[in-house]
Amino acid sequence: MYQLHKLRWQEKAILVGVKLPQVNRFAAEDSLAELSLLAKTAGAEVLESIIQDRKKIDAGLFIGKGKVEQIKQLCLDRGANLVIFDDDLSPGQIFNLEKILDLKVIDRSCLVLDIFAKRAKTAEAKIQVELAQLQYLLPRLTRGWLHLSRQWGGIGTKGPGETQLEVDRRVIKKKIGDLKGKLVKIDKERQTQRKKREDFFKVALVGYTNVGKSTLFNQLTKATVPVEEKLFSTLDSFTRILRFSRNHNILLTDTVGFIRKLPHHLVASFRSTLDEVKLADLLLHIVDISHPNFPQQMEKVSQILKELDCSSKPTLLVFNKIDKLKGDLPLGLCPSYENEPIFISAEKGIGLANLIASLELFMDEQSCEAEVFLKKEDLNLLPSFYKLGIVTQTEMKDEGLNLKIRAKKWNLEKLKGLANGEDFA
Repeated sequence: MYQLHKLRWQEKAILVGVKLPQVNRFAAEDSLAELSLLAKTAGAEVLESIIQDRKKIDAGLFIGKGKVEQIKQLCLDRGANLVIFDDDLSPGQIFNLEKILDLKVIDRSCLVLDIFAKRAKTAEAKIQVELAQLQYLLPRLTRGWLHLSRQWGGIGTKGPGETQLEVDRRVIKKKIGDLKGKLVKIDKERQTQRKKREDFFKVALVGYTNVGKSTLFNQLTKATVPVEEKLFSTLDSFTRILRFSRNHNILLTDTVGFIRKLPHHLVASFRSTLDEVKLADLLLHIVDISHPNFPQQMEKVSQILKELDCSSKPTLLVFNKIDKLKGDLPLGLCPSYENEPIFISAEKGIGLANLIASLELFMDEQSCEAEVFLKKEDLNLLPSFYKLGIVTQTEMKDEGLNLKIRAKKWNLEKLKGLANGEDFA
């Protein structure tokens, strides 16, 4: 009975995309296919997808008037109550479209923000999503936004808690300021936590959404981060220690996935979370090699990393889901990377030993080796040496202990300072 009730109220959507001359047909279709996944993730039933070829965007309706009338008839025939556009619409365009169609119209950014609002669990994620929603809403509180008086329900209306008619620009600006202040406070707390982690090698998992980052994270660290076959199952960053057999310790961080046309307000508000990417010593770029459009996904991730000023950071390419491949590995489609790519199946545990070996090799290449002498009265410092590096050899002498240690350059300087009685607090 419950399921019947749920299905009865499920929104039924028509998806609309536009192919401009500079966009190839394949890219337009792939983008609309991703929009379909986003709509399903938000809980809508996708009835049909439409792409219109246009030389330029219509200022008033985004698409042609004849196509709008065609969509209106299609909505009546199929019982649709929602139209989702694959690109951002202006307030005036949404007003004009809803006036003709007489049903709710939203764009991709609104849809993505709605998904994030539903999936935000922690206080930080909720603040970041609310900030992005208000920044999205602010420029739309102008003439042409009168369609909000219809008070549609469902997807795209899960907001900060007040109905959009009850807020004005002044109130929203004040709220945005308050939320930014909260994020600054949270960021300061994060910085305190990061200071405790600066002695570790830090590795961040990055990649397109739904490529298996959280599955790999759980496999390597024995964590229990939620894993779903849905877009954006992980919004918060999770950090765990990855321990190796040779006393190597790595801090591994799972981050939010990327998509094409990611709302810039969302990227901006999630910067404190994405700082984990900026502070990493190494990025693991996880790619779903079984996806037919994985090269385009890789390109989008690289673009966002460039926006975050992380494009020059050491990166190891990891092709996941090789167990789902049919036929040979499509290596010819892969861009060149400094390091040889690793092929794994996180779900099946295939290739994880090779991945761990590559991480150990990276640590060795980024480390330096030195000899340090500890006087007898300073032997209480020995645990710090094992914590901050890898002790490869010890030799006891009358005056104290001679150590050979391998560690990050900063950690070696810190340990030498401890041994010489310098203050490194």
